[in-house]
Amino acid sequence: MTGTAGRRHARLGAWMTSRSCTASPNRSTEHQLRTRVQHGQLDSTDEADRLRNLEQELDQCWDLLRQRRAAREFGADPEGAKPRPVGEVEGYVQ
Repeated sequence: MTGTAGRRHARLGAWMTSRSCTASPNRSTEHQLRTRVQHGQLDSTDEADRLRNLEQELDQCWDLLRQRRAAREFGADPEGAKPRPVGEVEGYVQ
């Protein structure tokens, strides 16, 4: 993994814990983005791009949380769970 995706993957792995996934900073960031658009400090295209990135990171976070919970349930080490690439997480069918 290289470039932006690789940096995002590394950053997510560093801060994603069960606690941080349930108290994700994404809600606060989303609110800040929407406020900046309302005040003309950010155009709607930038907002859409940033919100899409936040949604993808949140999906990765929830996926990692599910992996860790499943590992605990089946007696495996939850710390062995790793963030999956956006393309993989976003491709899940519910």
